[in-house]
Amino acid sequence: MLIMDYDKICKDILNLDQKIRFVGICDDTGETRYGGMREGLTSLLTPEETKKSVQLAIGRWGLRDALTPKTGKAKYAMAEYDAIKRVTIPLTDDYLLLVSMDLEADHNSIINRILGLIKQ
Repeated sequence: MLIMDYDKICKDILNLDQKIRFVGICDDTGETRYGGMREGLTSLLTPEETKKSVQLAIGRWGLRDALTPKTGKAKYAMAEYDAIKRVTIPLTDDYLLLVSMDLEADHNSIINRILGLIKQ
């Protein structure tokens, strides 16, 4: 099994596009283990709200996994809110990648480049 350098992945993703605000790799408890906010930006959520948001995302992945036998494995999920866009990508059974970006970001391009990076 290939071992990922999670710190490098986070830095590489942040460097893909200036409109990416946050890159975090979170464990199954909701803790952000790697990554963080782009320097100079302030998070829209408190640390507690971020953890709760991650826990909810983890729960949604569990629901998606229940349908895997029929739909196949989910590659990513993307949500657009009033203030940001957020992409969630499963890395392993234990880690979830979360990326938030400005509304103006070209999310399709960013998602495709992220998927390319994590496949390497």
